[in-house]
Amino acid sequence: MRSVKFWGFFIVCACVVVINGCSPSYEDLKMRNDAQRRRIAALESEAQAAKLQLDQLKRKLDTAEGREGIEVDALRQKIAALEEDLGKKKALIASMQQQLVFGGAQLPVELSTMLEEFADKEEMVTYDSSRGVVKFKSDLLFKSGSDEVLAAAQKSVTSLCGILNSEEAKGFDIIIAGHTDDQPIRYSRPKHPTNWHLSAHRAIAVLNIMEKNKIASQRLSARGFGEFRPAVPNEPNKKGHAQNRRVEIYIVAKGV
Repeated sequence: MRSVKFWGFFIVCACVVVINGCSPSYEDLKMRNDAQRRRIAALESEAQAAKLQLDQLKRKLDTAEGREGIEVDALRQKIAALEEDLGKKKALIASMQQQLVFGGAQLPVELSTMLEEFADKEEMVTYDSSRGVVKFKSDLLFKSGSDEVLAAAQKSVTSLCGILNSEEAKGFDIIIAGHTDDQPIRYSRPKHPTNWHLSAHRAIAVLNIMEKNKIASQRLSARGFGEFRPAVPNEPNKKGHAQNRRVEIYIVAKGV
């Protein structure tokens, strides 16, 4: 139980560093991420041991079923406590792993508030304040199979650039990540042979708009994940899941 509290405290401390305005160097962030990965590995080992213990207790309870008494009640209590602890460990592991994705973390309050207000006004945008991620729905950004940003979407990206060029955001870099559903490319294959190409080309298209809006080139980078990091499972025999067609913009510490 104490280990869960410790790791939770570690994550809170990491977020406080970012909120207080520190911009760690690439090497600092790499060292922090390496340390976090070691802690995740240790926590995963603890979770595996807890799972084995839980399975043993459940088998013991199955053998004792049908009998009543202090021993059976104690077994049930141990199982309930272990299940609760294991659930917390799994949730904490997932949270810590999310912190490693591009080094995303909570942003300073002033910047986060600006992004929240921006997302509230934009139909195609959501904002995850816990990770500093702005998400655009690709269906509203691009025509199907295309990397040409629609006119209405260009206005939305331009509005975002106004925030990213503000004093509150200038200490952060920007990673643009394109994602698709699992449907194969059909009509634009010469230009986008695979979903990987399409997702990368879409990320670059958004990057180009940001560069035109005077965001410094050294702050920008683009990545394409194709269909391989879906937000929700792609259902069989469907035409791809709309939530998986998206462009994510990560606002991160410099040098990530």
